[in-house]
Amino acid sequence: MEITYANSRIEKICTDEKRARKELGQIGAETLAERLHQLRIAVNLEELRFRPGKWHELIGDRWGQLAVSLRGLERLIFEPDHDFRPTKADGGLDWAAVTAVRILEITDYH
Repeated sequence: MEITYANSRIEKICTDEKRARKELGQIGAETLAERLHQLRIAVNLEELRFRPGKWHELIGDRWGQLAVSLRGLERLIFEPDHDFRPTKADGGLDWAAVTAVRILEITDYH
């Protein structure tokens, strides 16, 4: 899967191990690296849907975004990176059609 980043700050955290450790601690940085690796090797998002990390769609003011657990309540927030949101006939996200994502942030939205 193709991965892009919303801004240079999140790209730096996701691509620089030292920066990730500084921002997230050792365990958080290791989990982030694992989640990004899972995204990179997946053909589409459906492959990750039921994998460890609680991959899930968000609702409310975060509709259209997805999240996966990092450590504690911190989540890696991302969205499909397509010209049009891939949807099923019922209007829900078509996880199998998502082949590119944009990493938005790492946060505790709870």
